[in-house]
Amino acid sequence: MQLELSDDHKSVLKTAREFAEKEVKPHAHHIDETGEFPRETVRKAAELGFTGVYVPEQYGGAGMDHLAYAIVIEEISRVCASTGVILSVCNTLFCDPILRFGSEEQKKKYVTPHARGEKVGCYCLTEPQAGSDAANQKTQAVKKGDKYILNGTKAWVTNGAVADTAIVYAVTDPAKGAKGISAFIIEAGFRGWKVVREEKKMGINATATAEVALQDCEVPAANLLGQENAGFRIALRTLDDGRVGIAAQATGIAQGALDEALKYAQERVAFGQPIANFQAIRFMLADMATEIEASRLLLRRAAWLQDQVGFSTVEPRYGLEASIAKLYASEMAARVCHKAVQIHGGYGYSREYAVERMYRDQRITELYEGTSEIQRLVIARHLLGS
Repeated sequence: MQLELSDDHKSVLKTAREFAEKEVKPHAHHIDETGEFPRETVRKAAELGFTGVYVPEQYGGAGMDHLAYAIVIEEISRVCASTGVILSVCNTLFCDPILRFGSEEQKKKYVTPHARGEKVGCYCLTEPQAGSDAANQKTQAVKKGDKYILNGTKAWVTNGAVADTAIVYAVTDPAKGAKGISAFIIEAGFRGWKVVREEKKMGINATATAEVALQDCEVPAANLLGQENAGFRIALRTLDDGRVGIAAQATGIAQGALDEALKYAQERVAFGQPIANFQAIRFMLADMATEIEASRLLLRRAAWLQDQVGFSTVEPRYGLEASIAKLYASEMAARVCHKAVQIHGGYGYSREYAVERMYRDQRITELYEGTSEIQRLVIARHLLGS
């Protein structure tokens, strides 16, 4: 792995940063306040290939790599975590598993329009009683002729309220436990798909996070993703990929918080001088910058390892590194955002300042795609070989 970005990756960073500043940042406060899904911003992101960064060009993507993807998500999350995770889901949670496990027909039919940003995808794994215990699925899928009939409820579905298509996990053989779960590609127009409600959350308010009900939902057998009863393996593999995206999101949020803190510390005058002159503030800024840089290196190492595997269905060689990056980045972002608010003083508690939003948005990065506790279990399992 080269620590210095290539000219191509520097170009991606420049493009993503310019897009974030011009098209994303001006709307970040508004969509946080209103919860409005940023459709127009997503459309413009698609024009730059950001809805399918590492998707091959033959399937409508930009044909770049996972490192480019990590750079894009970090830069956009630096100004708006909601937009960052919306794009992360489109890339890793929706397009990636179909590219890796789908048939050629499924790739052409579903990856292409989503990678182009013509449609929005989502990922339905979590259920009201199945979060960290993802194998405890209750949604059932029964095959009848050339269709599967699905019944159940999915929770905390990012993009769920506006999605055109979803990857849904359901039990096809209850006697086999985790080895009896299958994955399906479901269109929102299929009979029996219903968005029950949109969640009201602490942060990332514009992500259309929803609870979805499947009520005798009819799914063509051709929409089975991979092999029957192989869904849990697909889910775990997808989460390994997704954790890199969340590490990028967390790193971006932290960088945004540092940017705001640096600006404020140089403008705010107390005791006759900018507060940036005080050692207490300088030490906080130095710690923030150091932790962000460490997080970015862990993130880019994991993304680089993803590129060594490509779209192979073999067991990933980067699961450990993905969990390390996600764990460190998410908890680092909590510390950095805390300091950013502290530097702002009372103003950091005001919704008029971006650090207040970043402080709220950061919290979810320690929860989704596997909580910090789950990451520690994954890391320990790799270390101990069990």
